[in-house]
Amino acid sequence: MSGIIGSKLNIRGSGRIAKLGTDGQVLTSSGAGVAVAFEDAAGGGLDWQSVTTGATLTAVAGNGYPIDTSSNACTITLPASASVGDQIMFTDYAGTWGTNNITLDSNGLKYQGKDDTYSVYYNTDDQVLHIVYIDTTEGWMPVLDKAVTDDVPAKQQGIFGFGNDGSGTGITNLVSSAGVVATDTAGVGTARQGLAACEYGTGKGIIGFGWAATYSGVTNLVSRTGVVAADVAAVGTARNNLAACSFGGDKGIFGFGESPSTGITNLVSNTGVVASDTAAVGTARHELSACDFGGDEGIFAGGAGANGLITNLVSNTGVIASDGTNLPTAVRTQAGCRYGTDTGIFGFGRNGTETGVTNLISNAGVVASDTAAVGTARSSLAACEYGGSGKGIFGFGYDGSRLGTTNLVSDAGVVASDTAAVGTARSSVAACNFGP
Repeated sequence: MSGIIGSKLNIRGSGRIAKLGTDGQVLTSSGAGVAVAFEDAAGGGLDWQSVTTGATLTAVAGNGYPIDTSSNACTITLPASASVGDQIMFTDYAGTWGTNNITLDSNGLKYQGKDDTYSVYYNTDDQVLHIVYIDTTEGWMPVLDKAVTDDVPAKQQGIFGFGNDGSGTGITNLVSSAGVVATDTAGVGTARQGLAACEYGTGKGIIGFGWAATYSGVTNLVSRTGVVAADVAAVGTARNNLAACSFGGDKGIFGFGESPSTGITNLVSNTGVVASDTAAVGTARHELSACDFGGDEGIFAGGAGANGLITNLVSNTGVIASDGTNLPTAVRTQAGCRYGTDTGIFGFGRNGTETGVTNLISNAGVVASDTAAVGTARSSLAACEYGGSGKGIFGFGYDGSRLGTTNLVSDAGVVASDTAAVGTARSSVAACNFGP
């Protein structure tokens, strides 16, 4: 056996895992009839079960369980008795343990040397947990406990949501990774308009604030599969006609807006929690836009209630800079999104009349001169990234009538001609990307 030292070798018998010492000798075994097999990865030999979506699970040794907590947390009861070498594996099926965690009940046995009066929970998205029963002293021990990074390149999608179709609405339209807009999805959450949205965490989104017969501070989380959650109660000053963008790689910020005009901001954590108000920096205004750039920074631009040339940069820690004035044309009710790997684009809006002009944003946050309009000139629209390869889309808006028109943005920042409306025409919508 000395020739196999250092290999990932397990000896299996009756579903148990035996162990080898550094000299290749068997240290523990489940008994007679053992078979030798090489394992290429943790979890080999487990019987994988169907996806668990319930709030409870009774686990059985020798099994692997994909746990989907998209809708609820899950409490997992471990076996009441165990033999040395018993193993169980759990994996975050939908990447949602950070929102709805799993809790382990060790059911009278120990877990990492602690008795079962201790709470054991795991709350990291995309986590894989592999546990093995060691002995009566230590009980169950994790031998693998980490988040798995994606080996497959991201294929981000987008979502347009809410808006004014004659009154406030909650309908949404998903955008595929190829930039195709889907038909209406029925509204979830308070119908409203004049709201904003951004990405947070890993592939999740948040839609927030707006107008619903009065100023609103309600938010709605968007899952990695584009499902809009029910209302989360307001935190911070209720307002509409604000803007939002991501920063820091996994966080977001809502900023400015009308309540009346304000410059306050609210940070969004990487778990989608909205913070209380941060005091205003920069000129108070509303009907502005925002996007991220540079990989981890953001920019707010334009707006009504002040000089529409104003910009305010957002650092990678969410700090708003004082006013800049590098918009070449005063504009309000425009939209913005990222394109390419670290650049952005502002487009459309109103500068006395509806416009289709766009302005590219460098990876240092510098706004370029006007690019001539392509597509229908309009205001009160939204924009987001899609495809995971630096493309964007402008959609919906108002040109005297409410529109469902969209315009794709290439990974070089080139705006395409109109794509005919799909879904209910409306204005004052919000948009963000999500997934996978």
